[in-house]
Amino acid sequence: MEHVKLHIPGPVEVSEKTFQAFRQPMIGHRGQGFKDLYARIQPQLQQLLSTKQLVFLSTSSAWGVMEGALRNLVARKVLNCMCGAFSDKWFDVARRCGKDAEALQVPWGSPIRAEEVEKKLATGQFDALTVIHNETSTGVMSPLAEIAALKRKYPDVMFIVDCVSSLTAVKVEFDKLGIDVVLAGTQKAFALPPGLTVFTCSPAALAKAATAKDRGYYFDLVEFQKNAEQSMTPSTPSIGHVYALESKLEDIFAEGLENRYARHHKLAQMTRDWAARHGFALFPEKGFESVTLTCVSNSARPGGRVVDVPKLQKLVKDQGFLIDGGYGKIKGTTFRISNMGDETEATMGQLYAALDEAMKQL
Repeated sequence: MEHVKLHIPGPVEVSEKTFQAFRQPMIGHRGQGFKDLYARIQPQLQQLLSTKQLVFLSTSSAWGVMEGALRNLVARKVLNCMCGAFSDKWFDVARRCGKDAEALQVPWGSPIRAEEVEKKLATGQFDALTVIHNETSTGVMSPLAEIAALKRKYPDVMFIVDCVSSLTAVKVEFDKLGIDVVLAGTQKAFALPPGLTVFTCSPAALAKAATAKDRGYYFDLVEFQKNAEQSMTPSTPSIGHVYALESKLEDIFAEGLENRYARHHKLAQMTRDWAARHGFALFPEKGFESVTLTCVSNSARPGGRVVDVPKLQKLVKDQGFLIDGGYGKIKGTTFRISNMGDETEATMGQLYAALDEAMKQL
């Protein structure tokens, strides 16, 4: 089948080099070969996250660790900061896990702000909160450092942060932020196949998890720590993913972290510029736009253009590119274009050319 190039919020394009690493021969996950593999990548993972803590590998989507963090760290009540479909879902998951949960809901398109979070934390009701750094449904990137600064005032509250679509594209300094859990799926800005989550935990989070009697096994943070100390995982990992991750870390550090961050910022701005040239407004509140994908408004906002999004998608797909037609309650009234992972000015230029051609036919 002819491949259609992905410019959706995830999964994203995976390089041939990464695929070749993924298909290396299998080794025993309890043998020295796997331990050596995990030990080799640990320093780079720590550098990527700016942490001295061990970085864990979970064979799961990010939602596994997101749910696991709730089971490990919520003893009293969790505050779910909600600004889009995926952060909204964390509230639903918390309740399905039997946790006492409260929603801090802001309008879709707006970011989570520290001032509103503090109003809730000041009540003393909460021992955990969840935040999605980069909400892909709306293309909003909330100010993580601003929110994390509250941790100093509320040290007993576990700060759990989803960096699924921001890690490797923007700087996330775990130790400096002082938060308790950061996690990221690898099918987004890492540009790996889906099925692996990278995450780390603070000593405070590990200590609290050890007191949770119903934290389960597969996502037990204490088990991850114990095994990582031996360069192992609690259960059988996807070994192919770990080989692919090693290859991708080689690429990331060969490019240089600051160069990688700058590239994502530049490509995001190029996509915003494309939207402006065609008369579109952006969906996110100004100043809080994602740097890994652009959520374009397709509604009659002041000065905004409206097009037939399914037709636009088809016209672009006919040229070999897949963009996303919006998600959840803003499906059709937005569309999303990803620039995350391995994209370059040249590859994005090819997409813009296809989009330009499609716009002529609308």
